[in-house]
Amino acid sequence: MSCTRTGVLRGSDGLTAAATKTKTKAKTKTKAKVKKTLVIVESPAKAKTIEKYLGRKYMVRASMGHLRDLPKSQFGIDVENDFEPKYINIRGKGDLIKALKKDAKNADKVYLASDPDREGEAIAWHLSYILGLDPEADCRIVFNEITKPAIQDAVKHPRAINIDQVDAQQARRMLDRIVGYKLSPLLWRKVRKGLSAGRVQSVTVKLICDREKEIQAFDSVEYWTVGLKLRKEKSAMFDAELTQVDGKKLDLHNERETKELLIDFHKQELKVDAVKKSERRRKPSAPFTTSSLQQDAARKLGFTSRKTMMLAQQLYEGIELGRHGATGLITYMRTDSTRLSDLAQNDARAFISEQFGEAYVPKKTNVYAAGKKAQDAHEAIRPTNVTLTPEAIEKFLNKDQLKLYTLIWQRFTASQMTAAVYDTMSISIKAGERYTVRAAGSKLKFAGFTAVYAGADSTKKEKDVVLPELAEGDVLNTAKTLPQQHFTEPPPRYNDASLVKTLEEKEIGRPSTYAPIIETIQARGYVQRIDKHFQPTELGFVVVDMLEEYFKNIVDVKFTANLENELDEIAEGKVEKNNLLREFYGPFETTLEKADEAIGHVELPVEVSDVKCELCGRMMVVKQGRFGKFLACPGFPECRNTKPLLVDTGVKCPKCGGSIVERKTRRGRNFYGCKNYPECDYTTWDQPQKETCPKCGAFMLKHHYKNGRALLYCSNDACETRIDHPINKELDKMRQRAEAKKARDAEKAAKAAKEEKKKE
Repeated sequence: MSCTRTGVLRGSDGLTAAATKTKTKAKTKTKAKVKKTLVIVESPAKAKTIEKYLGRKYMVRASMGHLRDLPKSQFGIDVENDFEPKYINIRGKGDLIKALKKDAKNADKVYLASDPDREGEAIAWHLSYILGLDPEADCRIVFNEITKPAIQDAVKHPRAINIDQVDAQQARRMLDRIVGYKLSPLLWRKVRKGLSAGRVQSVTVKLICDREKEIQAFDSVEYWTVGLKLRKEKSAMFDAELTQVDGKKLDLHNERETKELLIDFHKQELKVDAVKKSERRRKPSAPFTTSSLQQDAARKLGFTSRKTMMLAQQLYEGIELGRHGATGLITYMRTDSTRLSDLAQNDARAFISEQFGEAYVPKKTNVYAAGKKAQDAHEAIRPTNVTLTPEAIEKFLNKDQLKLYTLIWQRFTASQMTAAVYDTMSISIKAGERYTVRAAGSKLKFAGFTAVYAGADSTKKEKDVVLPELAEGDVLNTAKTLPQQHFTEPPPRYNDASLVKTLEEKEIGRPSTYAPIIETIQARGYVQRIDKHFQPTELGFVVVDMLEEYFKNIVDVKFTANLENELDEIAEGKVEKNNLLREFYGPFETTLEKADEAIGHVELPVEVSDVKCELCGRMMVVKQGRFGKFLACPGFPECRNTKPLLVDTGVKCPKCGGSIVERKTRRGRNFYGCKNYPECDYTTWDQPQKETCPKCGAFMLKHHYKNGRALLYCSNDACETRIDHPINKELDKMRQRAEAKKARDAEKAAKAAKEEKKKE
């Protein structure tokens, strides 16, 4: 069956729609019902937005994602029959499939408009099978943004389904099924029931485990720096740093060495040796790709990868903008390209010229090179209409949608603006013959793109560091010497931003897979997120060590990256899907058999607590669950007692003197409260510190902002250090939000009670 359906139109009496005669009346016509074109998208939100643009001749329906997949209860791949997959309709989608078949039967044409990526191509292919469409006919339409011109243009240019892209998606799905369904039972037998192993997830867990081992093996080394406050007579003070001694980099290891050096340093006369003035140009960053969006949203907004992609999907599919109705606000959010359409660039240049002036528009359009491995199938992520500024649509978006849209709008607009220009000044100062001191300053000369966007690596705009006018030979005075002790630090644990960046650099997975990978490794209990950083669990270490010993390829970064490249080649028609599956499956099956014989049962270390089970008297043990650690009775299944694991902070409650312990909300969020609850109701969202306030002696609290920044403050509201402290504003906001939530909950409860009363 093709995408176009034809038939004879008949009236209600069974005759054709041509004119017929009656005994008493002149010619009459029976109106034939005009058949519509059916467009199938993935989500109802997208369907609503698109239907508005296409008009009455079209009906738009949602498939709600995949309708066919490999069965959950069995392997689903016939290895002997050339890796033939066994697809079945997904349970629970029967009524939807029935409705779509009915709509397709009554339609003149059917267009499959799932997302413009490999996953979307596979969904379209499965739909063509279910609806009896010819995948080689022109039944597939794609668009990069949900705007009226893009949608109307897409229906004018239908094409056949790209089978190479479908094969690439099938190959990925089947590789993941082979690893998951063959390797997971081995983990059940050797480690623990319920475990699972994934092809890409296992490599990601290994990266996190390797970083943790680096941190554990790291030896911190003490070193000292010497900061200086200098001034020329009657001029303003400025900051400088001692950088060289006897022509070599400053290398101080302890306080004694530092003091000895400073005794000699203070005897020297400080003279300006050289003054260098120059101009620095800072270019704007490229518009967002999926990876860079997730990184920037994690750094600046404190969003997880999952939250970022969920919000981006909402902005892409369409938001109700008052009388304008549902409007797609951004282009497709799964992309590795920094390319922009000519129309988008021209619109941006016109907007920038009008809002900021011609000086902010570059002579030549800014063009950004894509990465070496970029598929470049879609444009970069950008607003569909640059004139829809965040301020213009603020009232239609929720708080988080507005934050993400603002970030995307700013980055895109800035990418088409001129560079920021800074006047810089570098001063080299000699202290006698032995010592070199350096000072650097910069001042913004022309804002350029920073008028809109701070930059990829900063949350705030650069501050001016102004140095006084100095000339070679000027004598300087030391107003203050600031020796400071430091310790070398291990590499930081991965957070959302750095993990996504590493996955991209090492070519593990693809833009659309980063968020699911991060969610999956947490859900399986291999990794936990603590203070926005990923730490492997004991289970994660055990599984990775086992896979590393017996299945090196599964956790090998290069092997996984090469496999991704081969999947790309399938999508380009260069490699045959089944050849890749055969090359992978043979060695994997052999290794699996050997490992099953060689690996004995792996015992996970048991951490026994000092808490006694009140039901059976056994000492409870620490277990790892999806939401972190908890206490469980070792007498399971006879005794099923569990308790939350209360981590003592080492700080005493200011109300009753009991211990303050770490607790979790129902949603898994950390908070701190008195161990004597419910007798004592002391709680705080902020982390209690053993450090005490130098003024009043109360314990300190650490407040964590969403962007990862932390602020230390005294827990005593009446302490003089709290006067005009920045935390006061934040605490007021938190109280207002809590009161507003309380009011909303009370309103909901009153409404529910009213409804109940009506029913009675």
